[in-house]
Amino acid sequence: MTAQNKYETIVFDMDGVLVDVTASYRETIVRTVEHFTGQTVTATRIQEYKNSGGWNNDWLLSRRLAADFGVDVPYAEIVDYFNRVFLDEGLIHRERWIASPGLLERLGEDHRLAIFTGRSRLEASITLNREGWQDKFFIVTSDDVANEKPAPDGLHRIREVFGRGPMLYIGDTVDDARAGRAAQVPFAGIASPASPWRDELARCLAQEGAIAVLDDINQLETIL
Repeated sequence: MTAQNKYETIVFDMDGVLVDVTASYRETIVRTVEHFTGQTVTATRIQEYKNSGGWNNDWLLSRRLAADFGVDVPYAEIVDYFNRVFLDEGLIHRERWIASPGLLERLGEDHRLAIFTGRSRLEASITLNREGWQDKFFIVTSDDVANEKPAPDGLHRIREVFGRGPMLYIGDTVDDARAGRAAQVPFAGIASPASPWRDELARCLAQEGAIAVLDDINQLETIL
């Protein structure tokens, strides 16, 4: 670590930050809701829930969206079908890694790198192993915390391991921003200009206290 570093540790969310999940998680939500209701939920409706906060868990969100169509589905059935589509049918492999070659390597030279994600340990490992990054982060998943985001448990866990040096959390949802604020960790938001909801999301993240809103993590070095 160099003395001039503003942050000793950089913590990344995964979905929408390290990985574009439009064709994986978001598509799985659509297929799950359609399976149980026969109705097609729009990407706009999914994003509206994400922007409102409290819907970091895509299983819970899928159940809520089904309920919006008047169908009450037991949570276990939602989880089972979602995982069948996402894992067994392989939508998890339709993801796109966002970081440009060399970015994370450069960041790792002067910073500790960690992940705090709402994914399960299995889901995180599949993607990180595929991309060759499994052993290069300290990883906290939903399996490792008592309370999921927006609770700050994962950030507290990372601090227990790395100490109380300055930390930055990078995320793309209101729940990420709220977790950062609850843990008293500065938060930088991601809002892709390719998204039709970019302006609304950027506004939400700024209102939640983001120190910056970037197009993607390839701009991260501009604020370090």
